[in-house]
Amino acid sequence: MRACMPLIVAMLCSLAWAEDPNEPEPFLELEEETEAPSSHLYSAPSSCRDRCQEAFDRHQPCHCDARCPEFGNCCKDFESLCGHEGFSYSSDAITKEELQSISEKIYRADTNKAQKEDVIINSQNRISPSETRDQVDCCPEPLFTYVNEKLFSKPTYAAFINLLNNYQRATGRGEHFSAQQLAEQDAFLREVMKTAVMKELYAFLHHQNRYSSEQEFVSDLKNMWFGLYSRGNGEEDSSGFEHVFSGEVKKGKVTGFHNWIRFYMQEKEGLVDYYSHIYDGPWDSYPDVLAMQFNWDGYYKEVGSAFIGSSPEFEFALYSLCFIARPGKVCQLSLGGYPLAIQTYTWDKSTYGNGKKYIATAYVVSSTQ
Repeated sequence: MRACMPLIVAMLCSLAWAEDPNEPEPFLELEEETEAPSSHLYSAPSSCRDRCQEAFDRHQPCHCDARCPEFGNCCKDFESLCGHEGFSYSSDAITKEELQSISEKIYRADTNKAQKEDVIINSQNRISPSETRDQVDCCPEPLFTYVNEKLFSKPTYAAFINLLNNYQRATGRGEHFSAQQLAEQDAFLREVMKTAVMKELYAFLHHQNRYSSEQEFVSDLKNMWFGLYSRGNGEEDSSGFEHVFSGEVKKGKVTGFHNWIRFYMQEKEGLVDYYSHIYDGPWDSYPDVLAMQFNWDGYYKEVGSAFIGSSPEFEFALYSLCFIARPGKVCQLSLGGYPLAIQTYTWDKSTYGNGKKYIATAYVVSSTQ
């Protein structure tokens, strides 16, 4: 196992994987990714015709999988043939420009975010993406030096924190919610819907003809985020909220766990040991982004990207926006003038309502420094 070595050459993009576009192996594991269909036997090698969502093949001169935009190795016709999602062939398509515009509005509306003096982090040693599998603790100090816990008394923070102890982190063990826990889900949704952040999101999606009423929108959020499904053994053992915000352990490794509040609280209890990071975002105020390595009470997270200093409603809004507009795709946003991409995956083994899919996971995948 190699010793810790700080990264000298700055990464120009990518929070979670190698800079070499010909090396597709992610340093952030693909969490519950659905299998891509096989490529067409007679596909033109330089085109995405009949190749959309095919599995990566390093022998192809260009690629058509969902992650090729991050590696910059898509075929020239990828966007026109594969880049559409959901309502893309109707007048209700949500364009990249519209996503960037609404994400900037959500960014400006996040008045509940931490101020610079509220959260002080000590990111310490930065490693290269090739070192993330080494499981070496390069940072003797905790990630969080100080957090103003008065933030946690704000209604959305308090409602969010109430949800975090409602889950068993091991997959394969069924989740069973008490009446109190179900009420806490409703309370969280009520509180976030009072915020300017979620009002911006709803107004945008309503204008885009995705939802006819706020009641319909909230009902869909509850199903997509809190609806239970099985990641293993047939038990209803997981949900999008548990996976993304609280974190899970599956097959001996940490999956999900993309929230700074959860990280801080677990670190404070001595359950999280911060090891290193491979990326620190370009923002000079909160929210910022950090991609890090850590041990969670005996289980390792190879790369976990998380917003730092954001309000719960901010993360909830951006992940929801991307899941609704670009389910299972990379979602290109803009925050404070900097580009940022979020990847979501759908849970395809079960559905709710009229065939709608649950959130499997959502996390930040790239930004440009």
